[in-house]
Amino acid sequence: MKLKVCGMKYQDNMEQVAALQPDYLGFIFYEKSPRHFDTKIPELPESIKKTGVFVNEDLNTVIEQVNKFKLDAVQLHGEESPFYCNMLRTTKLLSKPIEVIKVFSVKDGFNFEVLKEFENVCDYYLFDTKGKLPGGNGYTFDWSLLNDYPSTKPFFLSGGIGLDQVSDIKKFKESEASKYCYALDINSKFEIAPGLKNVAIIKEFQNKLSNKTMQENYNVDDKGYYGDFGGAYIPEMLYPNVEELRQNYLKVMAEPDFKNEFDKLLKDYVGRPSPLYFAKRLSEKYNTKIYLKREDLNHTGAHKINNTIGQILMAKRLGKKRIIAETGAGQHGVATATVCALMGLECIVYMGEIDIARQAPNVARMKMLGAKVVPALSGSRTLKDATNEAIRDWINNPVNTHYIIGSAIGPHPYPDMVTRFQSVISEEIKWQLKEQEGRENPDYVAACIGGGSNAAGTYYHFLHEEDVKIIAVEAAGLGVDSGESAATSVLGKEGIIHGCKTLLMQTNDGQITEPYSISAGLDYPGVGPMHAHLCKTGRAEFLSITDDEAMKAGLELCELEGIIPAIESSHALAIFEQKQFKPDDVVVMSLSGRGDKDLQNYIDYFRI
Repeated sequence: MKLKVCGMKYQDNMEQVAALQPDYLGFIFYEKSPRHFDTKIPELPESIKKTGVFVNEDLNTVIEQVNKFKLDAVQLHGEESPFYCNMLRTTKLLSKPIEVIKVFSVKDGFNFEVLKEFENVCDYYLFDTKGKLPGGNGYTFDWSLLNDYPSTKPFFLSGGIGLDQVSDIKKFKESEASKYCYALDINSKFEIAPGLKNVAIIKEFQNKLSNKTMQENYNVDDKGYYGDFGGAYIPEMLYPNVEELRQNYLKVMAEPDFKNEFDKLLKDYVGRPSPLYFAKRLSEKYNTKIYLKREDLNHTGAHKINNTIGQILMAKRLGKKRIIAETGAGQHGVATATVCALMGLECIVYMGEIDIARQAPNVARMKMLGAKVVPALSGSRTLKDATNEAIRDWINNPVNTHYIIGSAIGPHPYPDMVTRFQSVISEEIKWQLKEQEGRENPDYVAACIGGGSNAAGTYYHFLHEEDVKIIAVEAAGLGVDSGESAATSVLGKEGIIHGCKTLLMQTNDGQITEPYSISAGLDYPGVGPMHAHLCKTGRAEFLSITDDEAMKAGLELCELEGIIPAIESSHALAIFEQKQFKPDDVVVMSLSGRGDKDLQNYIDYFRI
């Protein structure tokens, strides 16, 4: 049986569903439907038939829409007559021939005699469940009624089909009634919101129907988990805030107006696309092809701005007037202060007292941008403690405040939302590498990981590309076994921190171990839940880099390529001394930030 996914509404979602290669995509032109289509259709594979769904529409309007959107099929969901169907099928006003699908609604029974008049004027029938409105009712009818199907015309089976109907569909396929069943039509049971399809569930449906083994899923599921990690472990006071965000973030991100504003700001304000730079001298030294994704060239000097632009637009649409954030290296704090200044919103940034001292330039930038910088004086006085203080603020100001989390960490939906905003990194890598190497996929993608937002964005479009190997680089500090480290993959075990279940450095009785790294952005005792899942499943190779190795790699990039990297990025650069690559391997590395903020650290370390 072929597959039709109906009720498409959002352009990005159309492309994601189209990547699963269904046979038909349906676009509903009926204005009373919550899935009413009123945007553009992106370029789709020729194998997918674009189907317009109409209800008692004027014939000339249908012809106009068919030509405008280059539709391949028309689905008639109203009381259209045989004459109407025939006119649509035979008119010379269409730019190309189309398939005509006539819908019939079924409830407790069905009089098949009504089909006779339509036998020669349509290409397919579609049987749907009768409801108050045409289509999308979410209920199935008794498929055994089709045992009395008198025609030989192929038909679509629709009406409330979901993942839980797979076994029933398999039984139906073995019955006499399925003899002329041409396709399954799915819609509301595969949605996050009306018109917004859950791609992972559709893929699982396809796999179960074809008895394929489900590929490991590295994206978040509908409960907020990456495998065993994730979720939302939050105090009751925060539940309304987090739930409001969870219910709205995907819908807001899918809105054409939101996407257009986000893309425009990334282009005109942030300066994207960031270059994919072939590091010639570095490549020659290590006898492999090294490309640097230059996130350091973004406005504010790091990848953090991608996420803060997205979240400030989200906050405005949710009616929030006050913004809080946490920061370690200061780049997220600067990026948050920047977008708050851009949008005219109050900004409070929490930062560990130690980080304030070692990241003085970024503290000055935040203050110049109008932010209030509040020191975290408890614990290790670094990123973990700044996050604790930000969460306390949020609990005390739950109504008017949005918390812009900077890493792919926190309660669901934050890890997924941050990852989606940062996924512009891997999206650009694919087309930039196509231009330079003639292929979209590198052999390796690598990035440093603290909480892991730059890494999440760098990996996102390669997670399910089996030929792309993923390298995650953590801070070993003074050594993994020194007691002064932040290598979560080696030292961590499952635990709860800042609202999610993940890998966490902790004592046997669950007390969080204080992390250490020379890098203010990597000394976090945990890692984002997506990265914990990548580690546990073996999808990513985790490497641990010491302070000394990172500082030397950073200086090496300065001398060979004329680029001063952030110390966070220097950790990733150090892998070439630790791991051997082939001469024809293409290694793409995220250069997550520039080293301006770390000049004093470089000066002190090398006594420059």
